[in-house]
Amino acid sequence: MSLKLVEQLYKGFESHDPQTMLAVLHPEFVLRVSDGMPLGVGGEHHGPQAAMRDCWGVIFGAYDTAPVPEDYVWEGTERCVVLGHYRGTVREAGTPFEAAFAHVLTVRDGRIATLTQITDTARWTP
Repeated sequence: MSLKLVEQLYKGFESHDPQTMLAVLHPEFVLRVSDGMPLGVGGEHHGPQAAMRDCWGVIFGAYDTAPVPEDYVWEGTERCVVLGHYRGTVREAGTPFEAAFAHVLTVRDGRIATLTQITDTARWTP
């Protein structure tokens, strides 16, 4: 089972540690982010570096947040749905925010190959 792999990704999110996150991502990783996310990060990002640079790095720069997983639902050994909440603050305004999420992750060759994010993007508005 790949629970340790998935948990390692979320530990990387929590500590804002790009190396921990990149270590578990497949070289052909695809990140699908909900349309309507702030700062233009919605859409598809191809490759671990693109996901870090064009999505997660942008979000970490503007928000002090991380996804907090609350439940892991496995479909076989290669697909996991992670349910939880983003909690944190908008850095510039200092205002708190919270948004529910569902992440659908797939595992291939011992690494996370895809992550599809579903979240209430309106809750991200500063």
